[in-house]
Amino acid sequence: MRNNRAMSASPHRIAVLALDGVVGLDLGTPAQVFSTARDAAGVSRYTVEVCTPGGRPVRSTAGYQVLPEHGLDLVERADTVVVPGVHENPALTDGTLDPLVYDALRGAYDRGARIMSICTGAFVLAAAGLLDGRRATTHWAYAARFRRLHPDVDLDPDVLFIDDGRVLTSAGVAAGIDLCLHVIRTDHGTEVANRAARRCVVPPWREGGQAQYIERPVPKVTDTSTATAREWARQRLHEPVSLRDMAEQSRMSVRTFTRRFRSETGLSPAQWLLQQRTDHARLLLETTDLSVDQVARRAGFGTAAALRQQLHQRLGVAPSTYRRTFRHP
Repeated sequence: MRNNRAMSASPHRIAVLALDGVVGLDLGTPAQVFSTARDAAGVSRYTVEVCTPGGRPVRSTAGYQVLPEHGLDLVERADTVVVPGVHENPALTDGTLDPLVYDALRGAYDRGARIMSICTGAFVLAAAGLLDGRRATTHWAYAARFRRLHPDVDLDPDVLFIDDGRVLTSAGVAAGIDLCLHVIRTDHGTEVANRAARRCVVPPWREGGQAQYIERPVPKVTDTSTATAREWARQRLHEPVSLRDMAEQSRMSVRTFTRRFRSETGLSPAQWLLQQRTDHARLLLETTDLSVDQVARRAGFGTAAALRQQLHQRLGVAPSTYRRTFRHP
C-alpha cells in the first residue's frame, strides 16, 4: 500500500515520458484522469507534465508532433513516471533503448519512484530491464513479440493491468484509464477514484480482463450471457454462493457456465466472486463504522481472519490500517 499521510501535503508529481512514435491516446490519458482526482475540498492530488529526451519534439501516431516543456530532468524529480505506448520505435521493433532514456528510467526506479506503462510502453520498461522477473502485461496483439524480445518477463496478456509493487503495466489503449484509476484508488481511496471516473465518464472498475477482447478462432455465442448470474451473486455477497448456484441462474451446466464466464470476464467464477467480495469489504471499511467482524460477514468472508488474510494478500495491509488510511469523516 503506497498511500501515506505525506501525500496529502502536496500534489503527487507525475512525469509522462513521450518517446518517438508515442500513441496519442496513451499520451493524453494520464493528464486527463489524474487531473480529475481531487479531495473533498476540490484540491488536486496530482500534477502531470510531459517530457521527452532532450526536451525535443517527438512525432505521435495521431499525425501531430508533441512539443514538450521538459527534458529528462523531469523524470529525476517525479514521484511517478508514466511511459505511454509507442509504435515504430526501436523499443518495440528490436528491444533497444536510447541510453539516456535507459539511465533516466533506471535512476528514477532506484531512487524510489513509481514506474508505470500504458499499452506498448511495457516494451520500453522491459528494454530498461525493469520488468525482468516480474509479472507484466501489454496489448494482447503484441504478446508474441514481447515474449520473443523479453523472455525473462512473466507476461500475462489476459488482464487489463498488473500492479507489481512500484512497477505497474497496463494492456492496450483504454486499459490505461483503468490503471490510472487503480493508482488513484490505491493512493486516495475509492471515493476519490469514483469521483475521477465520473468526471471522465468511465466506469470506476471494469470486470475481467482483455481476454474478452482477444480475437479467437471460434466465434463467441451471443445469445446467452452470465450477466444475470453475476448480478444475482452481487446481491448475495453476504451469503454462501456456489458455482452450481450461479450456473443455475444462467440455466447452464456448470461446465458450460464456467467456460462462458471466463470468456466474458477473463476470470474464473471463483476469482470474480473473491474480487467482488474484496471490493465490497473495502467500501464498507471506508464508508461505515461496522466492526471488522461485521464487515467480514457482510462481504461474505465469514470471519475477520479470512478478511485480514485477503486484504493482506492483495494490498499488504490489515483491515484496521486500510480503514485508518481511507476512512472519510
